[in-house]
Amino acid sequence: MAPHLPALMSTASARPSVRIPPLPATNNSGLRVLLAGLLLTMAACKPVAPEPATTQAPLPTVIAHGAPDPVQAVVLPTRLLRGNDYAGFSRASVPAETHAALDAAWRAGKTRWPLDELPFDERVPALLEALSATGAEPAMQRAFDRQFAGADRELHSAAEALGVFGVEYLRTGEGFSSAERAHYTQLVQAAAAWARGAPLGDKARAHAAVTRMVHAARGSGLVDADSFARFGMLDSLQRVGPVLAAAKATLLDYGLDLDASLDAMQVELVESDGDRALLRMHYPLGTRMIDARVHAVRVDGRWYLQDFLEHARAAAALAPADDPPAPAAPGSDGEQAEQPPPQEVASASA
Repeated sequence: MAPHLPALMSTASARPSVRIPPLPATNNSGLRVLLAGLLLTMAACKPVAPEPATTQAPLPTVIAHGAPDPVQAVVLPTRLLRGNDYAGFSRASVPAETHAALDAAWRAGKTRWPLDELPFDERVPALLEALSATGAEPAMQRAFDRQFAGADRELHSAAEALGVFGVEYLRTGEGFSSAERAHYTQLVQAAAAWARGAPLGDKARAHAAVTRMVHAARGSGLVDADSFARFGMLDSLQRVGPVLAAAKATLLDYGLDLDASLDAMQVELVESDGDRALLRMHYPLGTRMIDARVHAVRVDGRWYLQDFLEHARAAAALAPADDPPAPAAPGSDGEQAEQPPPQEVASASA
């Protein structure tokens, strides 16, 4: 989590997103690198869970749009995220029509989906530009040393405040479904609990994070906002992949192993009714267990995660799909409900 309390504000897009406000007037580029490593990947990896590694077939060379069944609508995008394949992830997550509209909106500068799903949304281009700048690495390392080295107590207190503020925002903010609100609240609480014990003020780790993120950003070629429009959605997302890998490595260095969390995830098909399905997923994050419900919908014979598809259609300025309401998520009002017996389970353990 971040050493400073972020402002959580709604945006011009179809849903709110977590925003990182300007940090203190002193040079804070080093902290932004740390924020990138700690937040970018957590948001990217939150939705879904993999199949057991022993039973996974190789991914196809060309990623199809959607999945053949509800459980695979969860499993396939996760496998692509684990491989840092954001381009493939974008294809698997939406139908072909929506994907084409998103690419057009991307080139026109109207969206950066699926990066819009992340806490940094439109700040990603500015972050990569700062990381790619000449002399960025030593400047950021010096900035961290001046402001945050050894300040673990203060950073842990800020992480706790951030968790409280984030939960309140999710409770009252607009643009989240009930399932998202319940899921993301658990994520914020788990991340805050982890951050309270993480070595956020450790100088050696911060310097390594800066070096790792600077090299990844420079290798991406996404050196300014215009680069994203010039490369287009698929090429830009492919270039973001190594940056995501660097952020995952940074989290691991701070004691949070997202790949291990994903390996332990399980997905259960709780209810299926025609073109709608309700799934349950549970997995560890830090010292907490996350237990969440997600909805899937079938569009033209293929399955997609409903909330993510709706966000994508809004980002592409498409009318919402005329789908019937999905089954209500048990416990979506914040209380734990009795679980129906699962019909199908995908587990990351044998």
